[in-house]
This record gives sequence, structure tokens and C-alpha cells, in this order.
Amino acid sequence: MCLTQATHGCINELTQGYKMLLHITTDGPPIYQQIVEQIRFRIISGQLAVGDELPTIRGLAESARVNPNTVARAYRELEHDGLVEKRRTVGTFVAAREARLTVAQRQRLLAPHVDRLLIQAKQLAVPLDDLFSQLTERNAQLDSSQSSNATPGESA
Repeated sequence: MCLTQATHGCINELTQGYKMLLHITTDGPPIYQQIVEQIRFRIISGQLAVGDELPTIRGLAESARVNPNTVARAYRELEHDGLVEKRRTVGTFVAAREARLTVAQRQRLLAPHVDRLLIQAKQLAVPLDDLFSQLTERNAQLDSSQSSNATPGESA
């Protein structure tokens, strides 16, 4: 049984006891990319396990109030990336994969965030060198806060 509820840009899908919350906006990247990124994150973070069934294309499209072709495109991209597999007449499921991400996969996950940061920096007229300096400083602060939170004998 799949219960769906669409509320002001958020889509809830209850699939096999797991509630998948997708946040879809009309002022961001294309909708199919938003779907791909959010499902990809859930798979890689372990929120969706190998063998978990994704909502049907039609069901997700109806609850998201988008064209089924949009959801199908997102699922095709996830399948191309090896994150999901389609089982004819049964559904779309999280695929078995290597536990470790390749460098290319990690870069692909970060790319949308880097793009947003660069766009915001350009809109604020922050030079790339200043942005890089700020990133370096913040990284050092995060590293020091992580090492100070580590317990004795534990590596940061």
C-alpha cells in the first residue's frame, strides 16, 4: 500500500514502511534533477537500502504533480548511475553496489552544491580567490572543532 500526500512543494511517499520526503521547487534546478539528487543522497547515505522499492513512476508523478516523463527521466538517470534497477513488471529497486564511492561519484554528488556556491559568490561579487580563502579558513575551523570534539585515543 502506498499513501501519498502533496503539500506545498513537499511530496511524501510511504513505501514499504519507509517515508520518503522529497522537496520539489519550481525556482531551482529542473525537477528531474531535484528528484535524482534527493534519491541519490538517500541511497548513498543508507536511508534507502539495497532492495528497497522506489515509488512507482505514476505514483510519484501524481503526488508530485509532475509529468510522469519527468519521474521516468530521473529513474533512468539513477539506473544509468547504477543506483537503481528496474525489474520488468515488478518495479524499481535500489541496486546492490560497492560500498565505497569513486572519486567521480563523490565529485558528481558535490557538483550541484559547488555550482550553487559559485553562483551565489558571483551574484555577491566575491572574487574566486576570496571564496577559496574563505573555504580554506572554514575547513580549518571545522577540522579544529572536530579534533577538539574527539575523545582521547580517537583520531579526528
